[in-house]
Parts: sequence; C-alpha cells; structure tokens
Amino acid sequence: MRDVLALGGLLVLAAVLRLPNLATRGTWDGDQGHDMLVVRALLRDGTVPLLGPPTSIGDFHHGALYYYLLAPSAIPSGGDSPLAVVTFIALAGVVAVGVTWWLGRAIGGSLAGFVAGLLMAVSIAAVDESTFLWNPNLIQLGAAVALAAAWRAWSTGRARWWLLAAVGTAVTIQLHVLALVFVPIVAALLVADIRRAAPGSEQRRALLGVTAACLVILAISYLPLVANELTTDFSESRAVWDYLAGGGREASDVNPIARLVIAGLRIVTWPLVGLVVDAGAVAILAAAAVIGLTIWLARGPASAVRTASRWLGLGLLWSTIALGIAAPSLASVVRGLPNDHYHAFADPMVFTLVGLGAARLYWWRGRLPSRRPEEGPILPSWTGPATAVVLVVGLVAWNLSHLPPGTAPDGGFPAAQAAAARIGVTIGDQPTALRSIPPFKSTEAYAYPLVVDGRRLVSIPAQGQDNEAGEAQRQRAEQGATALVVICDDLFETVTGAACGGPAEDQEVPPGGRFGSAVDRWEASPGRWISVYLADAGT
Repeated sequence: MRDVLALGGLLVLAAVLRLPNLATRGTWDGDQGHDMLVVRALLRDGTVPLLGPPTSIGDFHHGALYYYLLAPSAIPSGGDSPLAVVTFIALAGVVAVGVTWWLGRAIGGSLAGFVAGLLMAVSIAAVDESTFLWNPNLIQLGAAVALAAAWRAWSTGRARWWLLAAVGTAVTIQLHVLALVFVPIVAALLVADIRRAAPGSEQRRALLGVTAACLVILAISYLPLVANELTTDFSESRAVWDYLAGGGREASDVNPIARLVIAGLRIVTWPLVGLVVDAGAVAILAAAAVIGLTIWLARGPASAVRTASRWLGLGLLWSTIALGIAAPSLASVVRGLPNDHYHAFADPMVFTLVGLGAARLYWWRGRLPSRRPEEGPILPSWTGPATAVVLVVGLVAWNLSHLPPGTAPDGGFPAAQAAAARIGVTIGDQPTALRSIPPFKSTEAYAYPLVVDGRRLVSIPAQGQDNEAGEAQRQRAEQGATALVVICDDLFETVTGAACGGPAEDQEVPPGGRFGSAVDRWEASPGRWISVYLADAGT
C-alpha cells in the first residue's frame, strides 16, 4: 500500500507540473509547425509519411513512427489543434515518471524508486520536454520502458520481457537518429542474460528465440524507411552518405578530450539541474554526486544494485564517448535553441542512479565500504541519512525554483495564431508564398496556422530546403503568388549580416521590385519579424 500511495503521489505531482496552461507553455517554431502539417495531412488527406522530421545535421530524417504515435491524439480536431497533441506528450511525460519509479524500485527498493521518480517528476528538463511538441520529447518514456523491461527480464529470468524492451528501444531510436547510441546499452544486458544461461538449456533457447523476435521488432519499425528508399532511389541513404563523406556539418574547434568532458557533464547534469551554463557551480556539484555515487554503488557488495549500477554507469560512459564523437555540437551552447535533446535517452538512467545512491546513503551508518564489518563505523551514524536528505532536497528545491515559465518566451501557438490572423487580413484569399530569413530556417511555424485558416499557400519552405533544388522550387512556386510573407528571425543576425525589422528584409526583397515595399510589418514574437508584401503594391 505504501508503494501504491508513493506512486500515486508522484504521478499527481508530475501531472500538476506538466498539464496546466499547455496552450501557452510550449515554444512554437518551425519544427512544431512542420509536425502538425504532416499529422494534418495524414488525417485529412491520407498522406502517410515515410520519413520523420528532418534532422538538424544533414538532409536526412528521423523515424516516421513519431507521426504515427501523435496521430491518434490529433483525430478529434482533424489535426487543426496542437493542444491535444501536446497534452498527449505531457501525459507521456507523466507516465515516464511512473516507469522510472518502477525501474528504481525494482533494482533498489521502495526508497530508491521514490527518489528516482521524484527527481524526474520535478526535473525542469523533464517538465520542459513534456510541454511542447517535438520528436525528442517522447524519448524519455521510450527509454524508461526499454530499461525497466530489460531489467525485469534480467532479474526475473522471464525472457518475454525482452520483447517489451525491444518495443521501447524501437520507439527511442525512431524518435532521434542519435538514439542509436542507446541500442548497445540494452543489448549489453541481453547478451549478459544469454551468456549466463547454460548452453543448450531451455532458458538459452528461449532467449535466443526472443532475441530473434526483438530484431524483427526493430526491423518492423524501419519499414516506412525501407518503403521510402525503394520509391525514391534510396534518397535517405544517399543523404547520409553525402553527410558522412563531406565530413559532416558539425565540425567543432574544441579538442576531442574537452568535447568528451563537456558531453559527459551535460549528459549527467541536464536531467538534474537543467542547462549546464545556467546552473553553473550547481551543475559541477550534481555531476560530482552522480559520478561519486555510481562508483560507490558499483564497488559495493554483490547485489542487484551493484549489477544495475555497473550496467547504467557504463551506459552513461558509453553515451559520453559515442556522443562526444558523433555530436560535436554538444561542446557549445546556443541559448534560444534546444540544446540537450541528443541524450534524452540517458535521463532515466541518471534519475535511477541517483535514486539508488540516495537510498544506499540513507541506510548507510558511517561505515566505509569494506568486506570486514568488524572495522566499525568511522563517521557519525547520521552522516549517511543526512547526506541523502540534503542531496535530494537540494535537487528538488533547485528544480522547483527554476521551473519553466507559464508562457513560452515566443508566446507559443496562440501568438502564431494571432500573427496568422493578422496576415490573413492583408492577403485574403490571394495565392501566397512564404520566405524565411535566413533561408535554412523553416517557415512552417506560420504556415500551419495559415493553412488551418484556409489560406492559399503556394510555397512553404521547410527546414533543409535551402539547397539549389529547394531554391529553384521556391522560385517556380512564387511565380504564381500575388502575396509574399517574409519571416525573419534575428537569432541568426550574424548569419544574415543585417537586422530584422527592415534591413534584412530589404536585402531579401529589394524595394521597387515585383513585390514593392512591405504593406505590413511587425514583431510577432520577441526577435521574430513578419513582413507582408503584395505584388505591385509599391510600384
């Protein structure tokens, strides 16, 4: 009964921190508009996406499973309202808290589970990831399910739990390409499970059969990608090859060792204290606590806790090395842009390790790790419990005092809706083209509400369409447009070389041309300017 009450309290706390004011809390930009346009087309036009959202590091994409997961929640509105979809994501964040509690409790008991679930419930990173529309925001749930099911399979000897672990892993890797780093973490425990079963035994045969089934589950998740490759002359494969052959777009001036240190710091501190540059010294303390507790647990007496700590600790080490190499952008932080989505799969691992460490500290009575209990305590008996309480209360207090604001800085979707309504007053039912400054930024943040309002859009440049083919396509589409909407983001002023609100727009649409001068211009949200042009209006 105590565990049931603890779980219920954690779920209520998680819901209270995630569900209120969802309409305004989440940021709204091109990624969100793109996702809703795809889901809307799926529901209204039957256009089944074979690829997921575009990546930010190349001309390839994440998995299409993301859209299939979102679609049911968008059915009531026909894809015309993102609120129900964001509510689904928020509820997934609440469920992730419960699954993480289950994982911690299964390994280290009630207290470990409670601390792991509590830290995830109040985490400013987890709360933020639960309140806006984005493909990495479902990763925490997928990874938590995979880890919990994998541990259940290992600890109970019931091979069928590996099937659920495979489903959680498939969801995780479909949501972000770099989550492939997560696969070896789950696979390592599966291999260990197979190795400990006697050769030729029924258990070994069952595990081998389940392993084959797991591979089938992972393969099924990639069927949409296979269909795309067979119908587009292997476009994704060629895009990945071009990216790798070109040395990637994420070159970094930071030396490899420093990149690994920074990547590791961000992986272990993001779920506990948020963005590392905002937390400062608190992030360093949190990292030291995670590393120290993990080593202490991994060197403890033989137990489930020691086994799990070694598994999860090595998983974090592997993630640090792999992402430090594969994602050099982790070495730098750009405020105003999402920064720590590459390693969202590691969040449940961090929460669980801290939960296990806090529980062991609480029951520790000052005795240093030793195989000879007769050495006796060397510190006061209250040292362990006091340290555990200070650690957990400190982390909870930090997060509760740094929760994301109730309204996103950009005003969220309501601000985009208001901007679309103002644009609509000017353009009416004219065929309209959209442009972005800089060109590599998507225009879909405003394209989506304009489409919902029934406007005739002939050109909607999306992320990754700033190449020659995309530019040619845009120019052809704009030939039939009699209205032009230019969206300028001053976050990229160093790239464009001119400020939004006039100079950058005049550079993009010279006065005296076909579209003349802007007939309306305003700052729709902080740093995001919209200019509306009508053909021949200024000539």
